[in-house]
Amino acid sequence: MEKVLGFGGFFFRAEDPAALADWYARHLGIDKVPGDYETPCWRQAEGETVFAPFDKVTDYFGNAEKQFMLNFRVRNLEAMIAQLEAAGIEVRRDPDSPYPNGSFAWLNDPEGNPIELWQPA
Repeated sequence: MEKVLGFGGFFFRAEDPAALADWYARHLGIDKVPGDYETPCWRQAEGETVFAPFDKVTDYFGNAEKQFMLNFRVRNLEAMIAQLEAAGIEVRRDPDSPYPNGSFAWLNDPEGNPIELWQPA
């Protein structure tokens, strides 16, 4: 069976796409989509990717109106949290971390989309 190789992109609606792209670039280091075909796109580090549909009524994402949650792998969760908090962004640490698969924290982007940060074990 032929299989997909990984995610080639994540596309979602935003109230202010340009401002949201700026926020992700400034605070999480995700390069904006280039305006030409010569400039490379953001490249993620190779590693595990969890693809997990959740129950429609899950509380895990926070706001029940949001249909997705982004999960980003990070090298150093504490350093990332400190960087975000220094920029005035509220981050919620998982009080039960670490788990056998790593440590977690959560935040929301300026449009309320849930983000989970994961430092694999």
